[in-house]
Amino acid sequence: MTLKSENKKKTQPLKMNKNSKIYIAGHRGMVGSAVWRALEKEGYTNLVGKTSKELDLRNQKAVNDFIAAEKFDGIIDAAAKVGGILANNDFPYQFLMENMQIQNNLIQAAHENNVQKFVFLGSSCIYPKLAPQPLKEEYLLTAPLEPTNEWYAIAKISGVKLCQAIRKQFGKDFVSLMPTNLYGPFDNFDLKSSHVLPAMLRKFHEAKANGNTPVTLWGSGTPMREFLHVDDMAQAVVFAVKNVLPDYLYNVGTGTDVTIKELAETIQKTVGHTGEIVWDSTKPDGTPRKLMESDKMNKLGWHAKYSLEQGITDTYDWFLSNLDKIKEVKL
Repeated sequence: MTLKSENKKKTQPLKMNKNSKIYIAGHRGMVGSAVWRALEKEGYTNLVGKTSKELDLRNQKAVNDFIAAEKFDGIIDAAAKVGGILANNDFPYQFLMENMQIQNNLIQAAHENNVQKFVFLGSSCIYPKLAPQPLKEEYLLTAPLEPTNEWYAIAKISGVKLCQAIRKQFGKDFVSLMPTNLYGPFDNFDLKSSHVLPAMLRKFHEAKANGNTPVTLWGSGTPMREFLHVDDMAQAVVFAVKNVLPDYLYNVGTGTDVTIKELAETIQKTVGHTGEIVWDSTKPDGTPRKLMESDKMNKLGWHAKYSLEQGITDTYDWFLSNLDKIKEVKL
């Protein structure tokens, strides 16, 4: 197959301005809504979002028609099919196929319709299970992935590499941001599917409401994890929108981690629970440590601002204000 010569032409990346028309895919999710709020605060007024009922991102023609008609200057991909270990294990086909469909449709339509800026959001699970700590961007594809979420990880890796390919071949400003463990307003607090921080927050809240009953947590409490407030992540996206970043892949984290025990004690203090914490050592601990190095973003000028204590307080305040909207919260 012969490639057409015009397909090899490179464009000069352009900086976005306050009048730039930007589509935020997944604008109602925790990350997408935070990005929307952050861009609005910065003075960006021409923001567009579509619900999944209004636009099925798995439908290639629908996505291309939408992006062709709207003529966006920038696209932020915060849309994905997500879930915990159980969901990844039970539905590997959906996690691989649907995430690839969503991101590939958006990336291809952005490229073919001359969208100047594309920000792809992924996850730290793209890195090998046994990669050295802290995790650096250069560790991508150097060893096997964590088997429990490899389907989601492979999909995200393909998105990263697709953006890199477009950047390399066509010179377009397509960049990938990989956040560490995110939490904050609009998080998922369903105990069956939520991540560790929101799950703990809800457990301590319900235990306090039930007379400060004991809270049982998995493992020994010794593993170490890094947590990033979603508003800090949103500011990283704003930074990527406002600037032309020189590389294709950036980690986004705080650069510090805590033990799960320290996390539990911080949440317990924030909630005001005075009961006992019971560690169930029959349950697995998981990876001993998972910390990301975010030096590349820090050197360019972005830094996380929320301390863990501030972030948990902010998240708990939101949780209390939205109890009626959080499914299956039984007090």
